[in-house]
Amino acid sequence: MSEFARCIAAGGVAVFPADTVYGLACDPEDADAVARLYALKGRPPAKPAAVMFFDKAQALAGLPPRTRALLDALLPGGLTALLPNPERRFPLACGPDPETLGIRLPDLPDLAGAPPVLQSSANLAGGPDARRLSDVPRSIRDGADLVLDGGELPGTPSTVIDLRGYENTGAWRIVRPGAVPEQVIAAAA
Repeated sequence: MSEFARCIAAGGVAVFPADTVYGLACDPEDADAVARLYALKGRPPAKPAAVMFFDKAQALAGLPPRTRALLDALLPGGLTALLPNPERRFPLACGPDPETLGIRLPDLPDLAGAPPVLQSSANLAGGPDARRLSDVPRSIRDGADLVLDGGELPGTPSTVIDLRGYENTGAWRIVRPGAVPEQVIAAAA
């Protein structure tokens, strides 16, 4: 088990290099860890976060065929997908809308096999994204249980795409532009 996976399993909060910007991660089922992550960021508790997977089969499990095919073509990479969540999985990540779950599958082969994590960018709420570990606010680094340095990252956060109606209608929309250009998504859709 990696140092990252051990930290998450122990209820810790980790600063880690994602494939876009530095992130914060914790066990998405551990209410205390989630509360600590949100407190470190100064993020309102009702604001949703994404669940990051490190295994493609696990990330796509249970998705309906059209949505699964699209995400299979686009992932791994710098994309966060907002999906219907009728089973209300990972409620601590969903904020006030338990019927919507954001998922992310980064291109991080070194973390293959790590458990899913609740993740958010390693910055203060509303602050700039961290491209280098030194860009992560000192208060976050000091408050985390594990800090991993991955050098300089691309610095563009993930593209957030709303796929909640995609299965039935083929409709999708970009909620936040980011690392994956709209034309790449359009070509796969």
